[in-house]
Amino acid sequence: MKELKLNQLNKDQFQPFGDIIDKNQEIPFEINNGNCLRYNNLAKLSFTDGQAGISLFESKTITFPYSFNFMEKHPLGSQAFIPVFGCRFIVIVAKEINGKPSEPLAFITNHGQGINYHKNIWHGVLAPVEEKATFAIIDWIGKGNNLETYTFDDEFQINL
Repeated sequence: MKELKLNQLNKDQFQPFGDIIDKNQEIPFEINNGNCLRYNNLAKLSFTDGQAGISLFESKTITFPYSFNFMEKHPLGSQAFIPVFGCRFIVIVAKEINGKPSEPLAFITNHGQGINYHKNIWHGVLAPVEEKATFAIIDWIGKGNNLETYTFDDEFQINL
């Protein structure tokens, strides 16, 4: 089993894989007669045909050490994950080499951060660390196969 270092999610390291969705990434402007701040256009959504859909996912909490050997990607559209109640979660991503994911990178979000995986990026499954979590998902809805999976021969392990 190979141990992965858990990195704090940051814009510079995560930028090749997607966008961080949080209030610290954008200067807000007032709307609703000054009663609300809008943090505008925090993720670059990208879809092949189809349309954007908004869904809710409920995910079980992971325990540490966390082991995995499975990744997936979505070739037809980006996929954004926003924790409804602000939980922290593990984000696992990998570059593609010869059609397969390279060695993964692991990040942990701050409370209230979400992420948007760019189209065709290898990533792990939802992995909240504090409680069963509900996520708002914005992703591609349409006809066609928008899921490719890969299982590594060996497992990777993450410690908090």
